[in-house]
Amino acid sequence: MTEQAWYKNWFNSTFYHKLYFKRDEKEAEAFINQLLQRLQPPPTAKMLDVACGKGRHSKILAAKGYQVTGIDISPDSIRHAKKAEKENLEFFVHDMRLLFRSNYFNYVFNFFTSFGYFRTRREHDAAFRTIASSLLSGGLFVIDYLNVHYAEARLVASEVRQIGDTQYDIQRWDDETHFYKKITVTDPSLKQPMAYTERVAKFSLGDFTDMLSYQGLQVQEVFGDYSFNHYDVKQSQRLIILASK
Repeated sequence: MTEQAWYKNWFNSTFYHKLYFKRDEKEAEAFINQLLQRLQPPPTAKMLDVACGKGRHSKILAAKGYQVTGIDISPDSIRHAKKAEKENLEFFVHDMRLLFRSNYFNYVFNFFTSFGYFRTRREHDAAFRTIASSLLSGGLFVIDYLNVHYAEARLVASEVRQIGDTQYDIQRWDDETHFYKKITVTDPSLKQPMAYTERVAKFSLGDFTDMLSYQGLQVQEVFGDYSFNHYDVKQSQRLIILASK
């Protein structure tokens, strides 16, 4: 598996969704509710969910009446998401590094560390260029990323998770620039175990500020968790950034 393709294969796997997204929908809705309470979008707002997966957050936003578009690189995820399409909800297979609807959206969201996977800084810059281009002037971008400093201090080297009949053996490590996670999947449906190695860039708040600013996006607020508490470099689990165009 090439470095460039690992996320395409892994994100398109049913085992990926089983590992990461078998969680309480109420939790997701609670986060969206708090986000909307803070943003106060007008009823006519157009929203783009970048790297939307199977559309979990997109569907919640659309249920509240907003015009929502979800894009993801995984064909299987979008195939599943499209089952929920309706007048104000649509999904497309799309690579976030490529331009998508210039000057169109009031809000762009990127949830659950769905960034930092590309091989080069140039590719990450391309993704932010797409996001900036898709926003109307005055529009807002929200990115939800891991807090590098918190993750470094609490890295769990090894664990085993059993979800139904599927076993996940997880090994974690890091270097100066990335976090790595090797996931070996054992399941009755597989002839032999499958292994995937995730790689996520160690982007700090300073890195994001620079990358966003270069694309004309200015950081307005920073939070450290899904309850929108103050961001603390050492103690916050998340890095949630609100930036405006």
